Amino acid sequence: MKKPGMLDRASLRARSRRRTLRSTAAASAAVVAAGLLLAVAPSQAAEPWQPDSGYTSTDKGDGSYTVPLINADVPDVSVERIPASENDEGRDIYYMISTTMHLSPGAPIMKSYDLVNWEIVNYVFDRADISDSFSLRNGQSSYGQGQWASSIRYHGGKWYVAFNTNNLGGSYLYVTDDIDEGSWERIALGRAYHDPSLFFDVDGTPYIFYGSGSTSAVKLSSDMKTVVAEYPQVLRTSDYPGASFIGGLFEGAQVQYIDGKYYIVIITWPSGQGRQVALFRSDTLLGRYATVDGSNPYEAKGVLNSNGFAQGSLVPIAAEDGATDWSGMFFRDTFPIGRIPALIPATWSDGWPTFGNNGSVPVNGAFAKPIELSPEEALYERQKSIVVSDDFDNDAPHRAYMDEDWTIPAPPNVDQSLLGVELLANPGFESGTQGWIVNDTATIAATTDAATGAGALQVTGRTTTGSGPAQDVSGKVQHSVTYDISAKVKYVNPNSPATKQFFVTARYGSSTFTNLASVTATRGQWATISGSFTVPASQSLSSMRIFVETPWTATPSTAPDTHLMDFTVDDVSLKGRPLTTELPHPDEIAPNGSRLALPWEWNHAPDNRYWSLTDRDGWLRLETGKVLTGNLKHLKLANDDEATYLEEARNTLSQRTFGPRQSAETKLDISGMKDGDVAGLAAYNRGFSYVAVKRVNGVNTVGVVNRSQPFTTAIDQAAIESFVPGTTAAVGSASEVHLKADLDFANPTGQLWTTFSYSLDGVSWNQLGNRVGPQSLDGSLTHFMGHRVGLFNYATQQAGGHVDFDHYLLSDTLTAQNLPLDESDLDAAIAYAGTLEESDYPEADWAELEELLAAAEQAAARTPGTQNQIDAPERALSLQLARLGVVKEADPTLQVAATASTRCVAGKAVLTVKVTNEDAVAVAATVSTTYGSKTFASIAAGKSAAQAFTTRLVGIPTGVAQVAVTATVDGEPISTAVETTYPAHSCG
Repeated sequence: MKKPGMLDRASLRARSRRRTLRSTAAASAAVVAAGLLLAVAPSQAAEPWQPDSGYTSTDKGDGSYTVPLINADVPDVSVERIPASENDEGRDIYYMISTTMHLSPGAPIMKSYDLVNWEIVNYVFDRADISDSFSLRNGQSSYGQGQWASSIRYHGGKWYVAFNTNNLGGSYLYVTDDIDEGSWERIALGRAYHDPSLFFDVDGTPYIFYGSGSTSAVKLSSDMKTVVAEYPQVLRTSDYPGASFIGGLFEGAQVQYIDGKYYIVIITWPSGQGRQVALFRSDTLLGRYATVDGSNPYEAKGVLNSNGFAQGSLVPIAAEDGATDWSGMFFRDTFPIGRIPALIPATWSDGWPTFGNNGSVPVNGAFAKPIELSPEEALYERQKSIVVSDDFDNDAPHRAYMDEDWTIPAPPNVDQSLLGVELLANPGFESGTQGWIVNDTATIAATTDAATGAGALQVTGRTTTGSGPAQDVSGKVQHSVTYDISAKVKYVNPNSPATKQFFVTARYGSSTFTNLASVTATRGQWATISGSFTVPASQSLSSMRIFVETPWTATPSTAPDTHLMDFTVDDVSLKGRPLTTELPHPDEIAPNGSRLALPWEWNHAPDNRYWSLTDRDGWLRLETGKVLTGNLKHLKLANDDEATYLEEARNTLSQRTFGPRQSAETKLDISGMKDGDVAGLAAYNRGFSYVAVKRVNGVNTVGVVNRSQPFTTAIDQAAIESFVPGTTAAVGSASEVHLKADLDFANPTGQLWTTFSYSLDGVSWNQLGNRVGPQSLDGSLTHFMGHRVGLFNYATQQAGGHVDFDHYLLSDTLTAQNLPLDESDLDAAIAYAGTLEESDYPEADWAELEELLAAAEQAAARTPGTQNQIDAPERALSLQLARLGVVKEADPTLQVAATASTRCVAGKAVLTVKVTNEDAVAVAATVSTTYGSKTFASIAAGKSAAQAFTTRLVGIPTGVAQVAVTATVDGEPISTAVETTYPAHSCG
C-alpha cells in the first residue's frame, strides 16, 4: 500500500498528457459557430464561477439552509445513518426513503452527506408487482395506493426496507447488502401493516411497529420471514386522557433507541389543531407487555406543533465531542408541490427534544447546517438535485433494479369453442321443456304466451322462493371468462304486488348460491333480467346450475301471492365473451437496453415494448401500444369515478415538480403520429394542465388542456381533454415542435397556475392563451402526491404511432418574470473549466467534463430562445466541475521526514537537523535555518543525512527548520517541502 504522501507514479505519467481546456474550448466553439449563428462576444470578462444550489436544494451556500428542506414531493420520510466506522468512505452517510405509490421505479433511495442536500442513487424496485393494478391493465390502477410509508434500517451489514401496499398484497420487506447499486431480495409479509416501522432491538431482534389510531407491534423471526409474536396496541390513545396533542390522526410510527430509552415518533392531528409530532418514550420497547401489572410505561409529550411539520424520523448526528445529537426530519403538506420534508434541529433537555427555535419552525426559516464539509465537498453537495434536465443519450448509470426478473403467470386454460356461443339448450323454449329442470319444487310446462317466438315456459306450484326453471351448465362455464346472462320474465297474478324483483342465480353444488343479475318487473308486462359475471377462481365448477327465482324469505308460504306467484320465462341466454383480457407479456417487462436518469419515474409500471432510448440515438421514443378505452375508473373511490385519458395513458414519463417556480421545455418530432394521437408536456395529478399536439384527420394542432376541480363521477373524456378556446395554433407541415410549460406555485401559494408556449424553431416562441389553473390538492386523495411534470403520448383511434422527445430542459425562471436571458452563469462555468488541467483528475471524470463542456459551448454559440436552453447545460457542467473539485488528484509528493535537536558544545548551542528519505528514489534536500543552510546533493532511498549548525550563542529560542526536497521521476521533476520545529535551548 502506498504511504500517504508517497509519489503517485500514475500521476507522474499523466503529466505527459497535461493540458488545459482553453485551447480545446476555443476550437470547439469555432466549429459550432461555423455552422450556426455566431454568439455575440461578451462585453466583459466572465464573472467568477459561483454556481447556484440545485433546484431542489435550499442550501444557501453560507453554511445555512431553509425549511422545508427539499422543494419537491418527498413524503413519509424515513432516514438511516451508516456511521463512518462502518463504511468505506470514512464519514457518516445518510440514506432516506419515501413514498411513490403507483410510480415505477418506486421506493427511491436518496443519499446525503450533510442531511441538507440529497440525490437519488437507487430504487428498491422497478415494479412493485406485475399485476393489472400496478400496470394499468384491464381497467385496474394503483392511483393513490401502491407503495406507502416505508422505513429504512441498517443492521448487521445489510439494508432493510419495509413498506405497505394498499392494493398489492399487503406489506413487503426488501433486503440488500449494496444500497447504492445493488438488487433487493423481496419478502412478502403476508398481510398489511399500516405505516410499518422496522426496528432492530439492542439484541438484534427485529420488530415491525405499525397501525393507525393505535400502534401495535409484531416480532419477526431471525430470517425476517415469519411473525413469531403479536403485541396489539402497544400505544393506545385512551391511555393519555386529556393530552391535547393526541387525537384524530395517530400513525406513522418510527422507533429509535436513544441513551437507554425507546422513543416512538407519531404524527397526530387533534380536532381544531394542525398536524403535529407526539413523542413517546419508555425503558421497555413493548410497553405494557413488559410490565408486571400490564400498565403502560410509555410517557408522552407533544414536541412539535408548528406550521404543520409532522410525520418522519429522528436523525442521529455525530457531535464534535463524540456524542450523538438527534434532530428531526419531518414533512409538511405543501400542495400542489407535495409533501416536503424539513430537517429541524432539536435542543434536548431531560431526555425530551424541543425542535426549531424554542418550538417554532417558520416556513422558509433558516437553520445552521449540522454537518460541516470541506469547501469542495459542500459545493459539490449543493449542486445535487432530485430533478434533472436530460438529453436522452442513454448514458445514465446502470442499477440492478433495471434488470428485475419476474415470472409471467401462465395464461388461463380456456376452451375457446365454448366462447361466443349459446351455452343453454332450448333457450327460447321452442322445444317445450326439453333441457330444463326444476330447482327446488315447482311444475314447469310449455306455454304459447311467449315474449318472442312460439313458446315459453310456465312455472307453477312453487313451494320456495328458489323454486324455478333451471338448467345444468356443469362443464360449460369456465374460470377467467366473463359471461353475459339474460332472461325475460312475466307474472300476471292480480293479487301479487304491482312490481316484483326476479333473479337469475347460480347454484354451485347443493349449498352455494350467487345472484348473477336481477330486474324489477311490473305485473302483466315482460321484463328483461340482464347482467354479466365471472366465476371466482376459488369457486368449484364441478356442479353448477342457473335458475330463475324471486327474493329469498324464510317463510314464503305465509304470503304466497307475494312470494310464490306463478311466472312465465322466455328467451334465457348464457354466453361467454371472447377473451379480451390483456395478459402480462414477457417483453413488456424485460429490459429493453434503455437507461433513464434516476429522477425519472413512469406512471405505473411501463410497457417496455413501447418506449426506447435506442430506437433513435439521443431521443426518447414513446409509442402508442394500444388505444385508450375511456373505461378506467378510480376503484378506490366510493363511486368508482371515471378516469381521464391522461390517467389511462400508461407510458407517461415524469419527474417531480419543484417550487416556487419551475419551467420545463421539450422538443417533439411528431412525424410518426397517427390520427387520434395526443402527445405533449403535462403538469399533472388528478387535476392537470398540459400542452399537446393532436392529430385529427391528418392535421396537427397544438393547444392547451386544463382540468380543474370539482371532479365528477361520470365524465366525457374527450370533452375534458379538448383544447381550451383561444389556446390553439396550427403547426402546418412542421415535423418538430418545441413545447414549454411555466409552472408558478407562488401566485397564489397553494395553487398551481401554468403558462404554455410553443415554437417551431426553439428561438421564436408563442404563448398559447393565458395561464391556466388553478391546480390544487384533490380532497379525495385519488393520487395523493404532488403534481408532476410528464412527457406523454396516447392513442384514441389506432395504435402504432410514435413521438420522439429530443430533450427535457429545466429552469427556475419563467417567461412571465420578463427577465432578459442571462448567460453569465454559463459563461462563468465555461471560463472556469478552461483553467483546469487534465492531469489533475481521473480520466473518466475528465472525459465527462469534456463532453459537458462541448455541450455548454454549443449552447453558448447558439442564439438562445429560452432560459432553459442556457440553464440546462450550465447546471450539468457546474455539477461536474464541482465533482472534479472533490475527486481532484493530489499533486505527487516525496516521502521525506525531518527532525531537529539542540545540544550544548563548549558552552554554545548547536542545532542539528536530520533528513530521512522514506521514498523509493534518491532525493536532493536543502536545509534552511536561522543559523545557516546545507544542501545534500543526494540522499539514497531509505537513508538519512544530518547537518549540525553552530549558533555561537549561549541560548537559542524555539524555531523552525525548513527542508526543500527535489527528485526526478520518469523524467518529471517533483518537489516537496517539509519543516520541523526545534525547542528553545540554553547553555548558560
